[in-house]
Amino acid sequence: MVRVTGGTTAEAGERILAGLDLWAEWATATQRAIVGAALESFAERGFHGTSLKHIAQGSGLSTAALYVHFASKEELLFALSRRGHTIALELVRAAAAEPDPVTALRVLVYAFTRWHAEQRTTARVVQYEQGALTAAHAEVIAELRRDTERVVRNLITRGSEAGAFAVPDVRGASAAVLSLGIDVARWYVPGGAWTPDALGLLYAELAGRMLGMPA
Repeated sequence: MVRVTGGTTAEAGERILAGLDLWAEWATATQRAIVGAALESFAERGFHGTSLKHIAQGSGLSTAALYVHFASKEELLFALSRRGHTIALELVRAAAAEPDPVTALRVLVYAFTRWHAEQRTTARVVQYEQGALTAAHAEVIAELRRDTERVVRNLITRGSEAGAFAVPDVRGASAAVLSLGIDVARWYVPGGAWTPDALGLLYAELAGRMLGMPA
């Protein structure tokens, strides 16, 4: 577990982000090429607009060769969704492990927001293409999302009990905190008014005010 204690909010968040590898689940260069091609095609065309031919062309493989690694494009979407949501869960767990709830919340929001800006292509696919998953796969993703929300809810509860937060509805507040970061993937464009770092710091401040944290 990455420790967040010490340094600024950004430094602590960067330590967490440095330990997250989107591609760690796929061991070979061929698997990574396939997953990368699927990710780009899903982001550009949407799941239903993507064919196995698009993925094969993007990865430099034949369509037949894809089946050696993945049974279908839905399985590829599931693999990406599971990995993206697992990273989100790992991130919030690492931040929430900080004993001080104020520090933990600030670092969590910073890192969660920055990840959704820097990994916006992945985040858009895993957040907005879930409707194409099979029922069984959708339930796996739903459980990861519930676990992530539960970590944030427990952190806000801990801060409220310690007098650090003033929150009338913990469940609603946890959903709002996560929604701040998730929505970044929808609109963020590199080279605009905000860098991922600046956006993370801004959202950490906004989330703190929303929860009644000290300035």
